[in-house]
Amino acid sequence: MDGFFLDGMASAVQLIVGGDPELLSIVLLSLRCTVLACVCATVAALPLALLITNTDFPGKRASILCLNTLQAVPTVVIGLFLYMFISRRGIFGFLDILYTPVGISLGQFLLILPMLTMFMLSALSRLDRRYSETAQTLGAGRLLTAWIILREARFAVSAALCAAFGRGIAEVGVAMMLGGNIKGFTRTMTTAMALEYDKGEFALAMALGFVLLLVSLCLNIGLGFFQGKVERRA
Repeated sequence: MDGFFLDGMASAVQLIVGGDPELLSIVLLSLRCTVLACVCATVAALPLALLITNTDFPGKRASILCLNTLQAVPTVVIGLFLYMFISRRGIFGFLDILYTPVGISLGQFLLILPMLTMFMLSALSRLDRRYSETAQTLGAGRLLTAWIILREARFAVSAALCAAFGRGIAEVGVAMMLGGNIKGFTRTMTTAMALEYDKGEFALAMALGFVLLLVSLCLNIGLGFFQGKVERRA
């Protein structure tokens, strides 16, 4: 057992250190898809969280309840419904994005959007309302007021972005159903790990696992560095 584990670790390290082309292509594809999904989700989540936080409107509680419910939806359900929409027989089949990196990014976007919105909503709701009231009293417009609010909640917002990125890059179900796990085209780190496990080939799976851990470590180090740097300036 020890020999099996050590041999697998040694092979995995060799793949990483040697810059295996297949490993690199899988890692780069995963990062590209997840970064695109996170950017799009951030653009959608920020104004939505600000709107819910600073505006009283009919259905506000229902909106929050809906977002909380969507956080708990299984990923395979998201993958299934999105598959029905973007498949060739679906409403958006003409886009031809099924089994493409764009399809994976779209699935990750829908997966992390409710979570990112609720995290940002939680961060913004904890702020003292006097920040926005003071800014508006001093003549700040809506955009400037929103910027001031986001600046005060920057630590929580950056933590939410890191959590969303980690959630997206670790996803299996959506990537498998919408990407198809096509070698050299839509094979992400998690789907490749699942495939290599089924084949009994653990070297590449372990190497990808190490890379995922490294990405998580780098995210947390970057977040800590950012928070510490901002605190020293303050």
